[in-house]
Formats: sequence, structure tokens, C-alpha cells
Amino acid sequence: MRRVKLDRIDLQILKDLQEDGRITNVELSRRAGISAPPCLRRVRALEEAGFIKGYHADLNSEALGFEVTFFALVGLDAQSETVLTAFEDLVGGWSEVRACHMARGPSDFVLQLVARNTAHENELTQRLTAAPHVATVQTIQVIRTAKDRPGVPIDPETGLAPDEEF
Repeated sequence: MRRVKLDRIDLQILKDLQEDGRITNVELSRRAGISAPPCLRRVRALEEAGFIKGYHADLNSEALGFEVTFFALVGLDAQSETVLTAFEDLVGGWSEVRACHMARGPSDFVLQLVARNTAHENELTQRLTAAPHVATVQTIQVIRTAKDRPGVPIDPETGLAPDEEF
């Protein structure tokens, strides 16, 4: 990964792309206050440096038939690297698992899952409970989401230590 020194323009580009991944390069360059060719070079450099991991569409899960979002707090019976990696590999293959985080605290993992309905949620919970080395599973069903923002907060004027090299 190539090291890039972020400045105000880079931060503005990252902020705008995070808010709208389909923004045109012309509009992106206008907002950043530079012309289109150097803007495109900066975007490519930010991609190569790993600041931009990819682009995706934010889909409406309910409209696509996934009416339930829930979190599962999973405790394992062992924390060896082999057991942890095996669990990550297992749930990494489940399409309903949308995020898997190893956690510090009372649980080893926090998963975010989607299900078609409560019966599907129960089925997924049973699959989790039956998985190798799983000792505990606690689920938390989402009733409503007031805020769901991807990425990180970016303030081009004061954020992300623009003088530091990353």
C-alpha cells in the first residue's frame, strides 16, 4: 500500500465520495476546487493507498424481502486463533451475515444479520448455536434504525490530521 499525505482536497474528495459514490468526476472536482484530471489522479491514488476500499449501492433490505435486522453476540468456548478463524470463515459464508466483528468484552463476536422474518431469524440463531465452539448466543432484534451512516466522519477543514502521513 502506497503512503499518501492527505490534504484538505483529499479529505473533501473522500467526504464527497463517501456521501455519493456515483458522483461524477466533474462534479467531484468542482466541489474539491480543482480541475477534473488531477481530481481523477487523486481518486486513483486514494484507492491505491487503501483509503477507498470499494463502491456499492445502499440497498433497501425490507424492499428486498429482509424484514428483520438483528445482532448476535456470540461467545466461543475457546479463543485460540484456529477457533476464531474457523468461526470467521464459517459465518463469512453465510449471506445473511452482513457484518462480523471480533469484540473485546463479554462476547467474542458481534454479528449483524438480516432475515426474511422472525422464523428465519430463529433458524439463523439455531444455526449459530449449533456451530462448532459456540458456547453462547444472545440476539438483539432491531425495532427501528434512526441513523445508519457508513464510513467515518470527515471534516476537510479540521478532520483526520491532514498534516500527518498515513
